[in-house]
Amino acid sequence: MTFDYNARLNRLRALLIDGVSAIALVPGANMRYFTGLSLHLMQRPTIALITADSFAMIIPQLEASKLDQRPDLNARAFVWSDSEGYQGAFEAAVDGLGLRGGILGVDGMTMRVTEWLTFQRIDPTMGVRGVERGLIAIRAIKSPYEVDAMRRAIAVSERALERLLLEIKVGVTEREIASRLSVLMKEEGGHGEAFSPAVQFGANSALPHGSVGDRRLERGQLIIIDFGAVVDGYPADITRTFCLGEAPADLQRMFNTVLSANIAAKAAVRPGVPMGDVDKAARDLISAAGYGAYFIHRTGHGLGLDIHEPIPQIAAGVTDILQTGMTFTIEPGIYLPGVGGVRIEDDVVVTADSVEVLTQFPRELIIPA
Repeated sequence: MTFDYNARLNRLRALLIDGVSAIALVPGANMRYFTGLSLHLMQRPTIALITADSFAMIIPQLEASKLDQRPDLNARAFVWSDSEGYQGAFEAAVDGLGLRGGILGVDGMTMRVTEWLTFQRIDPTMGVRGVERGLIAIRAIKSPYEVDAMRRAIAVSERALERLLLEIKVGVTEREIASRLSVLMKEEGGHGEAFSPAVQFGANSALPHGSVGDRRLERGQLIIIDFGAVVDGYPADITRTFCLGEAPADLQRMFNTVLSANIAAKAAVRPGVPMGDVDKAARDLISAAGYGAYFIHRTGHGLGLDIHEPIPQIAAGVTDILQTGMTFTIEPGIYLPGVGGVRIEDDVVVTADSVEVLTQFPRELIIPA
């Protein structure tokens, strides 16, 4: 599908308020979303500049041909070569776009100091303003195509996990399982990985961001698998928790509590609901079961071109409301130090009156030994 990137750029221009002269985008998810250009953030500065009536690029010579392939953008190119250096292109852009004395709107999470200092050398009077919340608010409402891409990434991921479970046995290492899962996602049609699969056994599963190592699996241990494929630029983000063979009663109780919290949070999702209410639905249930101190992260995060997007934020106290088209994870967890952890993560989209759970893989604890 071809997006109407000029329509997206026009939505971006709504952020040109309160004196902001131009929006600057560096290579990454924002540039891909608003322009369709998949460029790399590298040592050679590359910046898209969006003003009220123009679209321009400061771009190195070796990348400039990519603009020739995109006549729809009608880009004004300020090209620089390695022999000349990039400051001249920056200066030409500042003067050509009338930015002297103006305010540059940037994503403060991605704009590098290198580029900003170059603008400052050219015009010390230029101001800067963070517009990242406005950028991600536009991206937070997904089109049907974006949701479909995530559905396909999820389907690839779930087929890979189904095959993987047939290979889990006593003695395998975390690293072996993680590596095998990467291969299976590629075999099932993934275009890449959202992140390196996280596979954690036993006590290591009590660390939400623990490392993958050479621990060998034993019967009765918890296994957390957090992973996701990418299809057409959009990711899956799925976590399932398993136990090889019969689970001890305390681990089964912990698992049942997290599963109930996952179900309760999903049931709370609908348009108009404060994001914090979804977190509360999960957190209250876990706390009532006596595990409140061991649920140590938010219930979910936005999902899109970036695997972690700040809108929506499914966390305690967030009063922003859910809107139709928002996609995010629901992933309550309990982590007992020295024992193990349980996390069950699903990907969802807010529909016109409720929620669609995009992930379908079974949420069952036991893998037959």
